[in-house]
Amino acid sequence: MGSNLLVSRRKALAAAGYCLAIPSSVFAIDFHEDVVKFKAKTLDGEVVTTDSVQGKVVLVQFWATWCPYCRADAPFVDKLVHEFQDQGLEVLAVDIGESKKMVTKFLAQNPRDCKIVLMEDTNLAAWFSPHSFPHYVAIDRAGGVAGEQKGAGGERPLRHLLRQAGIKTTDSGGGGELQSSPRRG
Repeated sequence: MGSNLLVSRRKALAAAGYCLAIPSSVFAIDFHEDVVKFKAKTLDGEVVTTDSVQGKVVLVQFWATWCPYCRADAPFVDKLVHEFQDQGLEVLAVDIGESKKMVTKFLAQNPRDCKIVLMEDTNLAAWFSPHSFPHYVAIDRAGGVAGEQKGAGGERPLRHLLRQAGIKTTDSGGGGELQSSPRRG
């Protein structure tokens, strides 16, 4: 075997079972890649890749049908889809760990305007290892990670995340405390 074993980040995370912390000196793993290299197939059968969204801003929402915070943020995410599609915004909502049947049934009652992807149909979950939901990642026009947000927060923090990725937006939702979380009155 060769002395330099190169392993992709995705394979390393899969092999580690998301549980083990493997020092980067054990393998020649580059965790500081400039571009998020991903492939995702939507429920509608569309294939979205790093190359197909080059020059666009991508907002990835990791979510689950059982998550009340994900459901609370869904209208804001869908609103952003319409508001910023002319600036090149793509939104991928990656459902984590649920069957296609369950997600399809949920969407029949709760339609979404963004592209829906199952975890099994993408490598994005391996890139970001979300453990709480919702979990947002903004990918800039060059394919790099512009920012992440763990947890719900409503429209204002999502707009801030999009600004970090290069979308021209303003805060709407007023000042003060964010109001979208189901925990808030």
